[in-house]
Formats: sequence, structure tokens, C-alpha cells
Amino acid sequence: MTLTKDSLSENLHLRIGVSMKEARSIIEMLLEEMKMKLETGEEVKISNFGKWSVRKKRARPGRNPYTGEKIEISSRRIVTFHPSDKLRERLNTAIEEF
Repeated sequence: MTLTKDSLSENLHLRIGVSMKEARSIIEMLLEEMKMKLETGEEVKISNFGKWSVRKKRARPGRNPYTGEKIEISSRRIVTFHPSDKLRERLNTAIEEF
């Protein structure tokens, strides 16, 4: 099952007791703050969960897989996620139990 903003909002509503409207607003504010930080090139770090950072990829030659035509892949920025050691440990423990 995929974790969505709606499911996060519902969990917040059930666990804390805020209204669904307030829960959606809190989730939206949190995600918007994360997006703003990443847009400016700052890292977003959540303790015991992980870190998102922006990395720049240089332009490079590529090829269209359908036509074989050579193309230039433009430079761009990408977001990378690195899980914390604690999250990685929990994931690996969950695999052993799976």
C-alpha cells in the first residue's frame, strides 16, 4: 500500500485528534517547507529517518533508445535521499522477518 498525503492526514487526525482539515493543512505546510529548502539547495534532515539533498548532474551525451539517435542530456538538479542508520537497520530487520 502506498503512503499518501490523505493517509498521513487521516493518521494525524486519528492519533492527535485534530480535524481532517487541520491535519491536511499541517501535512501541506510540512511538505511545502521541505520543498522550499530543497529548491534553495539546502539539505532536509529528519532525525532517525534520513536526509534529502540536492545534487547537480552535469550535461552528458546520450542516445534515444528507439531511434539510436545521439542526443545531449542537459544538466539538471536531482533530489537524493539517504536513510539514517537507524532506518536502514529497521528495514534490514524487517526483511529478515519477512
